[in-house]
Amino acid sequence: MVEQKKILFVVNPISGGKKKTAFNKQVLEVLDLKKFNPTFQQTTKPNHAYELGKKAIEEKYDAVIAVGGDGTINELGSALVGSDIPLGIIPEGSGNGLALYLGIPMNETAAIRRINKFETVAVDSGIINGRPFFNIAGLGFDASVSDRFANDTIRGPIGYLRSVIDVLKNYKPCHYTLEIDGVSLEREAFMISVANSPQYGNNAYIAPNASVSDGMLDVCIVRKFPMYILPKMVFHLFNRSADQSEYVEIIPGKNIKIIRKDNGPVHIDGEPLSLVGDLDIQVNPGSLNIIC
Repeated sequence: MVEQKKILFVVNPISGGKKKTAFNKQVLEVLDLKKFNPTFQQTTKPNHAYELGKKAIEEKYDAVIAVGGDGTINELGSALVGSDIPLGIIPEGSGNGLALYLGIPMNETAAIRRINKFETVAVDSGIINGRPFFNIAGLGFDASVSDRFANDTIRGPIGYLRSVIDVLKNYKPCHYTLEIDGVSLEREAFMISVANSPQYGNNAYIAPNASVSDGMLDVCIVRKFPMYILPKMVFHLFNRSADQSEYVEIIPGKNIKIIRKDNGPVHIDGEPLSLVGDLDIQVNPGSLNIIC
């Protein structure tokens, strides 16, 4: 008889604005219980998923599954990075950027079935001022939107669009000095995204050629553009052609420093964070195993 693998499902009950009251029952119906012995934990506070991930390492689980969005994935991935324990993903967020890129099904049942195969791939992570990220980190406009969206009562694409419109009304570009693998650049930027994978989520591609397995991060600098160009910029995002815009510059790098005059919000995998001063960013190749 094959020994069952111990797997922990960490469920964010509020991610994506979806109720998950029947999730445990669904897992027990779909998961191969001959292979796996599942345990369930719900998150109840910020950073709780990280704490549960660290505890899972201590308790020698064979896998941890994030049932939530990119924020939940970030907390669990941050706990598991550098360990042998793989991270599984049941996409339940507003954007699900990393899961979409990895081809993980958006359907719960199909995503659970994917875990039954237990096939893993090693992916890179980024580190920004000591904090890991797995999808995209950024500052400027998109970070301000993430900050606004985090405080909105409406979740999902509609809430995100409302946050975009609210921030856009008064947003001003900022001046940055960037050092990318020893090369110094001065830029006036609307926003800067540092991408490990190509898209924010909802199939909006800021870095079409980014890869989680190339040992590089893509620095995407969006320069100030006239507002009448906005529909075209949005088209580029959803047409996977942001790199073709005259207002977008994408530079791959491994060691990145962003020097800014003023502090402002930063987002890590879509979650807003206050980081003071300059930003030091590195890639950590092959540092997390993901079930996909």
